[in-house]
Amino acid sequence: MGSAILIADDHPLYRQALHLAVSRVRPEARVVEAGTLAAAARMVEEVRSVGDGLDLILLDLKMPGAVGYSGIALLHAECPGVPILVVSSAEGAAAAGEARAFGAIGFLRKDSDLGAIEAAIAKALNGRAAPAGAPADAELAPVRETVAKLTPTELKVLLAVLDGQLNKQIAHGLGISEATVKAHMTVIMRKLDVRNRTQAALVARSLGLDLRH
Repeated sequence: MGSAILIADDHPLYRQALHLAVSRVRPEARVVEAGTLAAAARMVEEVRSVGDGLDLILLDLKMPGAVGYSGIALLHAECPGVPILVVSSAEGAAAAGEARAFGAIGFLRKDSDLGAIEAAIAKALNGRAAPAGAPADAELAPVRETVAKLTPTELKVLLAVLDGQLNKQIAHGLGISEATVKAHMTVIMRKLDVRNRTQAALVARSLGLDLRH
């Protein structure tokens, strides 16, 4: 069984730079790439299907299909044992701490030099975290912790609901029945203890849905 590293970023040139950094740190690893969150999830399945082990995910926060920190939450739910290193242009001192709250092992700004990127990749592959950022908002911390424990499908349903989609639209988009959507929503609401729009807004904030990159 071989090893693979996933680079998920919608900019081809930056994927190329990350590929170079990976090849210097782990030359024997197979590098797979994705330009959207959906493609990243498919690549996770593809790597599993051929029997390779996924050693690391390098993830940009701002890519098609991802909103705020939803990309981290979804990929962490899909493969909880795989370290996720966020490499992003997201602003704000709290971004690193918030990324960690959803399962990222570290956070690196895109303007970091190649040496710093290589060092962060090496640390992540060795199971060591990059330097921590500012602490996350204490009010949102328990909400983030609960959201991070939702299943991949539950997260997809939740994001669709927060996007204003109706059950019929969600069912069509995920290829499931409306009854299944309702069942997922029942579980999600119980887990999150959400009963009104104010609480739903808190969940949205916890996911960084107003994050500016």
